[in-house]
Amino acid sequence: MKKQAATQTIDDYIATFPPDVRAILNTIRSTIRKAAPRAKEKISYKMPAFALDGDLIYFAAFKKHIGVFPPVRGDDKLRKAIAPYRGEKGNLRLPLDEPMPYGLITRIVKCRMKEQAERTRAKRKKE
Repeated sequence: MKKQAATQTIDDYIATFPPDVRAILNTIRSTIRKAAPRAKEKISYKMPAFALDGDLIYFAAFKKHIGVFPPVRGDDKLRKAIAPYRGEKGNLRLPLDEPMPYGLITRIVKCRMKEQAERTRAKRKKE
């Protein structure tokens, strides 16, 4: 994989990878877009990210896995589903040599949207 130059868009980021990884990244992007259609795309921390009432989700390709950030808290069922992918800081590592769990990514995005909405409501109550 090529070393990334400073990317300005998610398209720029994805273009730096080999075709097989690009296909996965594009599918992750469309999976997130479908789960959170109002979320805005951006590059943050040199990674593709989506924001909706704050940072919603980041993803990045590495040599052997796709990283998904930030850590997901979620309900018990979701916690059990993501357990095999959990990294040392709670971020997720989705191996490139296994089928990509796109349905799980959808669940993560929806959980993150719920967390963000609750956080936003709590802030408004304080105001």
